[in-house]
Amino acid sequence: MHIGLPSAETLQGGSFRALVVTVLLSVFMFPLLRTVGLRAFSMASETYTSGTHSAAFVTCPNDTVAKDLARGIVERKLAACVNIVPAITSVYEWQGKIEEDNEVLLMIKTRSSKVPALAEYVRSNHPYEVAEVISLPIDQGNPPYLKWIGQVVPE
Repeated sequence: MHIGLPSAETLQGGSFRALVVTVLLSVFMFPLLRTVGLRAFSMASETYTSGTHSAAFVTCPNDTVAKDLARGIVERKLAACVNIVPAITSVYEWQGKIEEDNEVLLMIKTRSSKVPALAEYVRSNHPYEVAEVISLPIDQGNPPYLKWIGQVVPE
């Protein structure tokens, strides 16, 4: 009894090609099928797939700008929630000089897939010449909270 794949000699030309195509499709489709499977499992079991959501950070010159940006972000469903953290001090280099400014920080919770649209909205509506928009993927968290972000922010 022989167990394993048949040799190329024992397969006819069409069977061998079918085997090669099947193996190649399996190799290339695995990442996509894995992602889809993990998302389906996550939805069914209320677990969370790491990196599906992100926390983004934006600094603003004052509370008025921060509130205007936060409201626009949430109204456009670019994020589920924006926290406004007052009274931070930023020290940075700008045009060859060390600067120090009082700023307001936005902590934005959104889908990772929305970060590019979020960054574009901030660039278009922020008074700074170079607005800070950085994001970090959320690795873990409270599953009901993360589920809520996904419900509020469409894909």
